[in-house]
Amino acid sequence: MSRLLLALLLFLPLGLAAQTAAPASTAGATPPAPGPKVLLHTSVGDVTVELYPDKAPKSVANFLQYVKDGFYDGTVFHRAIAGYLVQGGLYTRNLQPKRTHPGIASEADNGLSNLRGTVAVARGADPGSGTAQFFINLVDNRRLDYAGNQSGLTWGYAVFGRVVEGMDVVDKIAALPTRGQGPFAADVPQPLPVIESARVVGAQAPASAASAQAPAKAASAAKPAGKPRGR
Repeated sequence: MSRLLLALLLFLPLGLAAQTAAPASTAGATPPAPGPKVLLHTSVGDVTVELYPDKAPKSVANFLQYVKDGFYDGTVFHRAIAGYLVQGGLYTRNLQPKRTHPGIASEADNGLSNLRGTVAVARGADPGSGTAQFFINLVDNRRLDYAGNQSGLTWGYAVFGRVVEGMDVVDKIAALPTRGQGPFAADVPQPLPVIESARVVGAQAPASAASAQAPAKAASAAKPAGKPRGR
């Protein structure tokens, strides 16, 4: 029960799996045209993500802003569940959250499905609460797709890109042993996989990332407030 609660607050409720069915329209959705790419240089290896600005313009613009700010440099993949997903983009090596921009409107109803290798916006119970965190699907997680706007559960999670190189690195992260650490009761990979840098392919490194390095002020962003951990 505690694990289920942990999932609803840490941005990808495990409980959603049993409650949300993917709409038929997303199962065979045609991938969008090639978009910009971001190289995640991690302590485990390199992962290249291609983005879908035509399908998820707000989500892509949000992700690219964090990349250009240097926000992801030094953050970790704090959650890894084999056969499900890996998640990161907010916490430092000390598992302290960084200050983020305001949340963005969910684009989960864009027709894209949470298939293996796709990258989606992690969020809390509110569909518009996604900020810097993202997750990479290890398998076809159609149960995480948009099913309706009735509630945060049925909204699903917005896919905004996919891994085009380095999925083997993602699988290595998922295969690491896990344990509870810091504010998390379980699923923290050991050793923590670090995103050493995140860069738009073909772009120069940001001049300064100082403004993005401050820890988050809100305690609610640092640890679950009695709810399950989530995605």
